[in-house]
Formats: sequence, C-alpha cells, structure tokens
Amino acid sequence: MPALTNNRLITHVNPRSNIAEAYRTLRTNIQFSSIDQEIRSVLITSAQPEEGKSTTAANLAVAYAQENKKVLLIDADLRKPTLHKVFNVSNRSGLTHVLVNQDRFEDALTDTGIPNLTLLPSGPVPPNPAELLGSNRMLTLLEEVGDWYDMVIIDSPPLLAVTDSQILAAKADGVVLVLNHGKVKRDRAQKALSQLQYVKARVLGVVLNNKAYSKKESSYYYYYGEKA
Repeated sequence: MPALTNNRLITHVNPRSNIAEAYRTLRTNIQFSSIDQEIRSVLITSAQPEEGKSTTAANLAVAYAQENKKVLLIDADLRKPTLHKVFNVSNRSGLTHVLVNQDRFEDALTDTGIPNLTLLPSGPVPPNPAELLGSNRMLTLLEEVGDWYDMVIIDSPPLLAVTDSQILAAKADGVVLVLNHGKVKRDRAQKALSQLQYVKARVLGVVLNNKAYSKKESSYYYYYGEKA
C-alpha cells in the first residue's frame, strides 16, 4: 500500500482544512448541477499546463470517496502523466496497456491506499495518444466502468496544447475547467471554453486555482455556476 504523505492530497492529509472543504463544495455543486441527468463521469482539464488540474482531479476523487462512493480516477493525460506521482504508485501498467489489449482492465488498476478510491494510471507514454483516446476501445471502457463505479474522474491534458481533452470531453457526463487565477489570460480561457463548446461538451463550471481571499488562506479552489 502506498505511503500517502503527499501534500497535494490535501483532502486526505488535512480533511479539516479550508481547501479540503472547498473540494467538498465542488463535489456538492457537481452533484446538484443537473436535475435530469445524474453526473457519473467528470473530465478535469485546463487551458494550459501547470494550472493544477491533476491536483484538482485527485482531491475531487478523494472527496467523492470520503462520501462512501466507489470512485475510479483515470489518468488520461497520456503525454505528461502525473497521478502516479501524486499517489506514489507505479506507472508501469495502466490505461495505454488496456487500450491496446496488452493488459486486462482489472490488472491495470492500482490501490491508492484510500478507501473506495481506485486509480487507473496512464501507463507508458504512447506514440499516438489522440488515436488511443479517440478509439472505440476507449469509448467502450468508459461505458463499462460507468456500470462498475459510482463516479469516474478523468484527468486529461490541457486543452490548448493538444486535442486529447476535446476527444474525451464529448464522452464524459460533464467537464470542469481549471484556471490558474492571475496567470491565465482571458483570451486563453475563452478559447479553451470555445473548444469545449465546439465538441458540445457539458461544461459544469470553472475552478479558479490560487486565488487569494484572506490573510490566513493564500489559495483555494472555487467552483461557480453551471455553464451548460
């Protein structure tokens, strides 16, 4: 079992913190973002690199697991995978091996050490990420895991860097866009939203990362409004 001392997992390491509470608020807002359709899969993406999307995905997954939901966290950033580092686990096998039928799905899963939370790492970086993520096998996999888990959280690459997230966004029940407050330019954020709208993705809202709001807390994550 991995040793979970990573400060990026604030929801697990310090569940009483204000930031952990913000992640639980994000979870609640997602749950109540739809009346007609239950949200069972959420894609987490960002406009550009280093905006905190993987940290958001990991902590949101922990927040759902703490609610006794059976949660699968998928690292679908096949170009620069991060989640295996967050959870201190191996990345020798994972999503890429499943998509090319080199491993069975159940054999590629990893125990995170957190009750109710399972990780599907990215696996080795492939030469054709977009083709793999857009394959029928990926679509089938997402449909199947929806029957096995209460919630599926998918970490994906930045929107403005590659097309991978657009491919996945159309397959998830909803999308949360992570933006680094004060660093991402307005036009970049608008372009990212436009790309999601182009593939008719359901944008649930935006997470503002590293937004100062008091002298005691230097940063937080805030979810606002349904965009669909």
